[in-house]
Amino acid sequence: MLDEGLAGVLAETFRVLADPTRVRIISALAESPLCVHELATALDVTHSAVSHQLAMLREMGLVSFEKEGRHVIYRLDDEHIQDLFRQGLAHARHRGRVDGN
Repeated sequence: MLDEGLAGVLAETFRVLADPTRVRIISALAESPLCVHELATALDVTHSAVSHQLAMLREMGLVSFEKEGRHVIYRLDDEHIQDLFRQGLAHARHRGRVDGN
């Protein structure tokens, strides 16, 4: 059984992932690293909205970033995040809750 501290961290991770925009950001980053502009364009949301959501994802250690010249490139922090996303997506599709990709 999980101790309270680890259970709290896991619950907080799921809380952060409980937002559709953040899930879409994770989905985009599962395909390839992207900058804020590319994410905003892909998701059809403002740069400000993407930056705000990325800050939450960074705080939880779900995404990391690297500066390349004037651009900041975001990527999933590690393969565990990609696995978590893919397993959640597979479960949603299995339960018939998702029609699309």
